[in-house]
Amino acid sequence: MAAESQTESGNCSAWAAKDPSGVLSPHSFNRRTVRHDDVSLRITHCGVCYADVIWTKNRHNDSVYPLVPGHEIAGVVTEVGSDVKGFKLGDHVAVGTYVNSCRDCDNCNSFLENHCSKFVFTFNGVDTDGTVTKGGYSSHIVVHERYCYKIPDGYPLEKAAPLVCAGITVYTPMMRHNMKQPGKSLGVVGLGGLGHMAVKFGKAFGLKVTVLSTSESKRDEAISLLGADNFVVSSDIRQMESLKNSLDFIVDTASGDHPFDPYLALLKVGGIMALVGFPGEIRVHPATLNL
Repeated sequence: MAAESQTESGNCSAWAAKDPSGVLSPHSFNRRTVRHDDVSLRITHCGVCYADVIWTKNRHNDSVYPLVPGHEIAGVVTEVGSDVKGFKLGDHVAVGTYVNSCRDCDNCNSFLENHCSKFVFTFNGVDTDGTVTKGGYSSHIVVHERYCYKIPDGYPLEKAAPLVCAGITVYTPMMRHNMKQPGKSLGVVGLGGLGHMAVKFGKAFGLKVTVLSTSESKRDEAISLLGADNFVVSSDIRQMESLKNSLDFIVDTASGDHPFDPYLALLKVGGIMALVGFPGEIRVHPATLNL
């Protein structure tokens, strides 16, 4: 960082990608000064999301370099604006995937700012002042108080950070589709970052959790570390047959291309499958749903 600062200056130190190689190197830039409705926080932890890989490597062809990734941010409040009422110095807080929105549409007024047509990503987004946002792989961040969230006292910051992306991604459909029903059965497809969260929420909700993975090597992690009740290798036809019509819910977190009919066949009548991953396409035989 010291060597880099000889050629770059700014009030914020960061790790940035300078080109589509995605390689991160030290970088300095200026964060805005705290406005009357802003919160500034010293970043202590930032989770690693696959979005960081996508945009540092310009896979959507819209990356603006130098690019500072990171949108699973946790830290400590160091300064608040004059009109900020909900935060004080020393508070533990989190910032997630967006840092601005219009604040006046139906979605914003329903606490659904992430669906606002004018929402601004935490990194590689264009804010209302025309600046390109820079994320949590940095020493501090300044955000409007509306997009900053209090972390409960005593909750570890390193565990809180992933909740504002991976965590909320699986928690939202689980709550929306009433999966918080102790004794019901949940299948979790894939055991990556999202899958980990789905298993942990499922167990916290009192569900009987089955992990479905193409990799036998993840069995011990699923059962011993995360507490799943069952583990099934999804490429094993016999194991999959044994689960037919047995699950109340499925949260599919897999982003690699995979068939959907075999998983839908595991649901009971009226069961619910929520897709939170990004496979290349979704193909379902109509009979799987209609019958």
